[in-house]
Amino acid sequence: MSKQLNGKRVAILATDGFEESELAVPQSTLRGQGVEVEVVAPDKKGIRAWAETDWGEDYEVDVALDDADPGHYHALVLPGGLFNPDSLRLNDKALDFVRAFFKTGKPVAAICHAPWILINAGVVQGRKMTSVASVSQDLKNAGAHWEDSEVVVDNGLVTSRTPKDLDAFCKRLMEELAEGRHDGQHA
Repeated sequence: MSKQLNGKRVAILATDGFEESELAVPQSTLRGQGVEVEVVAPDKKGIRAWAETDWGEDYEVDVALDDADPGHYHALVLPGGLFNPDSLRLNDKALDFVRAFFKTGKPVAAICHAPWILINAGVVQGRKMTSVASVSQDLKNAGAHWEDSEVVVDNGLVTSRTPKDLDAFCKRLMEELAEGRHDGQHA
């Protein structure tokens, strides 16, 4: 698969309080396949992880959101955690950044609480999705078809529940990235 991923670039959009494994594992997995991965955040100063029950490591930010061009990337990853998506779903620039991937049919992968961002971006209506259980009703209320599965793929949209699903999440993310644009992906 790494030949299909050569030259691909992926943005990981996050801010303070992202679940550490939900950024670190996709980042490492993608880089291991030769994908260029950049962390995009509201500002360039760096972001701090949440590691299950307490604050984790600090992570470098490659591109500030103001300077990030969705056209530069082939896919988007949205890690969960509780604080991270709750903050990003109220950030208009973050929502515009997310919508741009849907408008151009590019793969988007969201895990755990990250579908909150997708709800606020207005891109879940009619989509098959999963998430952490506490977000399920929010997705249903926004018009998504929620199911309790380790990974759900719907025309370039990859969603998973929790860090225990990261292997399946990363596998399907790489498959969707290798496929490229999806006509069924919509804003």
